[in-house]
Amino acid sequence: MKPTPCPSCRQAAEKHSFERKLGGKVVLDLCFPCQGIWFDENESVQITPGGIIELFRLIHEHRDNQRLPLSSQLHCPRCNERLLHGLDIVKPGGKFNYHRCLQQHGRFITFGQFMIEKGFVRQLTRVEVNTLATQVGSVHCTGCGAPVDIRTDHACRHCGAAIAILDRTAIEQALARYQHAEIQRSKVDVEALGNAIVLREREKSRLARDRMLNREVDEIAIGDLIVSGIELLGNIFRR
Repeated sequence: MKPTPCPSCRQAAEKHSFERKLGGKVVLDLCFPCQGIWFDENESVQITPGGIIELFRLIHEHRDNQRLPLSSQLHCPRCNERLLHGLDIVKPGGKFNYHRCLQQHGRFITFGQFMIEKGFVRQLTRVEVNTLATQVGSVHCTGCGAPVDIRTDHACRHCGAAIAILDRTAIEQALARYQHAEIQRSKVDVEALGNAIVLREREKSRLARDRMLNREVDEIAIGDLIVSGIELLGNIFRR
């Protein structure tokens, strides 16, 4: 499989497979030095709830890796065109940043922003940011990695990402939600399966009856021809 260059550092990203909702695998390109994920078109919504949990665990395992600052210009790994910065809303009222290809080849999102999108990270209120500002001077942006002086800024000046924290309660709630969704997705509906089997058997019986009727029609037609032929021969011989 051809390596995919990271949109930021341009080094080959690591490929990791996750379960696809409709069967098969979704292969994502992850750059751990840049802490970013490249999603080909629609891949971000194709991963199963269990796959999202596995991806979160993988991100968590690399949480202490040295991080490279994102390049000022990010490029699509498919067509090499410059990616456009985007902002989207996630419930309840949060926002996350990403960069997308104008040719619809996909999008690039940092680990931190992906976790905001999937509900693992909680964005701080203005009051919480002010309280935190009395204890620390600056934090690193979860969107681009740039330093943010929270004593004066309540969002990143470079990419506009809000201040967020990896909240234990948010993690537990997100994990519980995805685990429940995975159980529901994987659970076999016995009643539905039974109905499907009954319908299949009925269809098989109908097709068998149709074949039998067609055979009887053919036999009747052939029989009529034979009888007519015998009658014709009898008439000839009686002459």
